[in-house]
Amino acid sequence: MSPGGAGCSAEVLLSLGWLLLAGLQSACGANGTAIQDPGLGHEGEGDGEGEDEAEAESPVSNKTIVKEVEFGMCTVTCGIGIREVILTNGCPGGQSKCIVRVEECRGPVDCGWGKPLSESLESARLACVHVSPANRFKYMWKLLRPDQQPVVLPNDSAVLEVRRDVHPMAFECETLENGEIIATIKFTIYTTNELQMRRSNRPDTDAVLVFVLTIGVIICVFVIFVLIFIIINWVAVKSFWGAKASTTEIHSELSSVRYKDSTSLDQSPTEIPIHEDDALSEWNE
Repeated sequence: MSPGGAGCSAEVLLSLGWLLLAGLQSACGANGTAIQDPGLGHEGEGDGEGEDEAEAESPVSNKTIVKEVEFGMCTVTCGIGIREVILTNGCPGGQSKCIVRVEECRGPVDCGWGKPLSESLESARLACVHVSPANRFKYMWKLLRPDQQPVVLPNDSAVLEVRRDVHPMAFECETLENGEIIATIKFTIYTTNELQMRRSNRPDTDAVLVFVLTIGVIICVFVIFVLIFIIINWVAVKSFWGAKASTTEIHSELSSVRYKDSTSLDQSPTEIPIHEDDALSEWNE
């Protein structure tokens, strides 16, 4: 190979090397741009989505209404009752308060001693603490004995009818729901003689109350009839009171005239001596 050919081939190889190097650099730059662009694009998209979400959430937060709820009084002091759930803010129609719903409420379990539903000299009907529907709960009746374990009765209904014995008896009813005691109440069943004595010793306030109420009703009815009579015969009543008022005025005028006449008569004797003294003084002159 000639020296000229070798130099030409070296120059060609050198130029090819520079071209390959330039191509590699351009390729690396393109890859770096491609790697950076997605990240930047994601960041831009993330910022845009965050702004869109903020804009979308801001109207919802502005439209949110804080609702305040308060609870009414429970209808019972023990056992199971109901109460009202009252909304104090956000009521329809601009109302200050509105009832949302009615729900159950619970009081203390022990209801103490109760009174029978009905009783006679022979028997008494007792009722457990419950709300409708009655079959929702389970009931356990017990016969209480002093210094002994209570006897569980076979009756499992809400109402128990017992007959009076020669000795007073005490019963207890437990109201259960899902195995949990909701309320308990006790009853005392007196003997027939004890019941008669309690009724005889009770003050006779019912008769007095009935008498007072009867008198009050009679008086109210009488007043109503008088008012109706006055309204119907208003013209006659008005003329009657007008005539009575005129008669009173005439009597007052007559009495005033008589008083003036009496005062004038009382003053005339005092004036006579004055005239006599004048006449005597003139005669003396």
